[in-house]
Amino acid sequence: MATPTDIKLQQKSRQLVVTFDTGEVFELPCEYLRVYSQSAEVTGHAPGQEVLQVGKRNVNIEGITPVGNYGVKLHFDDGHDTGIYTWERLYELGQHYDDYWQDYLQRLQKAGHKHPDMPPTDLSELL
Repeated sequence: MATPTDIKLQQKSRQLVVTFDTGEVFELPCEYLRVYSQSAEVTGHAPGQEVLQVGKRNVNIEGITPVGNYGVKLHFDDGHDTGIYTWERLYELGQHYDDYWQDYLQRLQKAGHKHPDMPPTDLSELL
């Protein structure tokens, strides 16, 4: 299992930069971490009960609390601070960022929400 050797919060750019002992460095946006929280508020209590997180574009992390030797708790400025980000989960989120982010954008679009990272859906959005 990969273990972080350094975790830096860059509040100005709203990113958590995690360096692992594998040499990999992941720059994880706060919004991404917030919408992929492992908390029951986001994942639900059973499969199929997931709650799509909307309006988290400008969310930031106010603080980080270590949890044993296996993870951290992230304290977001929207009041969310439940769910533990294990080293395994942070590594997974880093490795699969592109796929997970596209999946999130697709779920937002399917639910009728817009996000600046979505490609335009028609010509009028380009004008």
